[in-house]
Amino acid sequence: MTAPVRIETMFDPYALRAQFPILKREINGKPLVYLDNAASAQKPEAVIEAVADVWRHSYANVHRGLHTLANEATEAFEGARAKTARFLGAGRPEEIVFTRGATEAINLVAASFGAELKPGDEIILSQMEHHSNIVPWHFLRERLGVVLKWAPVTEDGALDMDAYEALFTPRTRLAAISHMSNVLGTVNPARRLAEIAHAHGAAILLDGSQAAVHLPDLDVRVIGCDFYVFTGHKLYGPNGAGALYAAGDWLERLAPWQGGGEMIAEVSETGVVYADPPHKFEAGTPAIADVIGLGAAIDWVQALDRPGVLAHERALLDRTEAGLSDIKGLRLFGRTQDKGAIAAFTIEGAHPHDLAQIMDKYGVAVRAGHHCAHPLMQRYGVSGTVRASFAAYNTVDDVDAFLEALRKAITFLI
Repeated sequence: MTAPVRIETMFDPYALRAQFPILKREINGKPLVYLDNAASAQKPEAVIEAVADVWRHSYANVHRGLHTLANEATEAFEGARAKTARFLGAGRPEEIVFTRGATEAINLVAASFGAELKPGDEIILSQMEHHSNIVPWHFLRERLGVVLKWAPVTEDGALDMDAYEALFTPRTRLAAISHMSNVLGTVNPARRLAEIAHAHGAAILLDGSQAAVHLPDLDVRVIGCDFYVFTGHKLYGPNGAGALYAAGDWLERLAPWQGGGEMIAEVSETGVVYADPPHKFEAGTPAIADVIGLGAAIDWVQALDRPGVLAHERALLDRTEAGLSDIKGLRLFGRTQDKGAIAAFTIEGAHPHDLAQIMDKYGVAVRAGHHCAHPLMQRYGVSGTVRASFAAYNTVDDVDAFLEALRKAITFLI
C-alpha cells in the first residue's frame, strides 16, 4: 500500500466535531463516518439553536407587521441578508435575493433573464454541470427555441478553456458554469470565465453550491460575475434557504418571476407596481427561520480558520487518493491541481450502489450514483460513481475507516 500522506495543519477537526450532535451517533453499531458532504453537510449546535430560537421566542411574519415579534423577525431576516452580502463580497445587501436554494436561484434567473431571449439565442453550459444548472436552461430550449452549447471536460476533469471561448458567438447571451464541480472537485477559473463571457457581450452565472463552502477567498466583485448562486444546506446551514447574488442593476432590469404578497408596492384591478429589489423577487412568506439559520451558518463558517480548513480538507483528500491508488481496477475521476475535497471513483466488477450499501454496514456514508450530473457520466462512459466528499469536521480516522470499509466491500463483491 502507498504510504499515507501526513497531515500537518493548525486546524483541529476533533475539537470542531464536538459541535455536531449527529456525529456522536452510531450506524449499524459503528461510529458514523459521514462522507456525503457534497450532497448536504451536517449542522453545528449554533445553527440548530438559531433556528430553534426563532420558533421558540421570536417567530412572526417578516416585513408586514408593526408588533414586536414582527420587528424582531424582520431585523434578524434582513440581518441574514447583510451577512450573506458580506460573505459573497457583494457591494450591497440589496443585491441578494433569498431563495429556497441554488436550484430555485437558477430557475429565477432562467425565468427572468430568459424572458428576454429569442429563438436562436445561445446559452453556454459545461459537461460538468449539476442538473440544477442544466434543466432550467432546457426549459428555455423547449419553450423559446434557445440553443444550448456545451463546453467539454478533459480526461483529467478540467474545463477546456479554449473550447469554452470558441463557443461564443454574437448570439451568445449567457454562460452558466459551476464554480466547483460536485463530482470532480474541479475548481474552475471563475474570473477568467467571466472575462471571456463579458468580452463577447454575454452575461455569466456561476453555480457556487460547492465553492461557497470550500473556497476561503470568495469575492463576487473580484470575480466579476453577473449572477452567483449558492445553497445553505451544503454550508452547514438549513435546507430550504439559499441565495442569488445579482450584480449592479440586474435586479432592476429583470422582471419578477413569481407573483404574490411582499413583491408588490401596489396592486389594483388594472395593474401592479412592483416592490424595489430584492423584494421584487421574494414573493410570499419566506422560510424565515431557515434564512435566519443561514445567517447563523455564515457566522459559524466565517469564525473558522478557513485557509486552515481548506488545507485540512486537501490533506484528507491526498490521504484518500493515496489509499485508493493501489486498489486494482479503480478509476478515479477528477485529477486537476488544487481540486476540492471530493473523490469520485469506480471499481471494475463492483457496482457503485453495492459498494455504498456494504460500506454503510460499517458506518461509512458515501454517495453512489450519477450525482445529478448525467452529461458528465456520459462524458466518461459510466452510469455512476462512488463519491466520498469531505468537510471541516472529517478526520484522518474517517479516511482510514472509509478505506477499510471499501476494501471489505470489494472483498465481498469481487
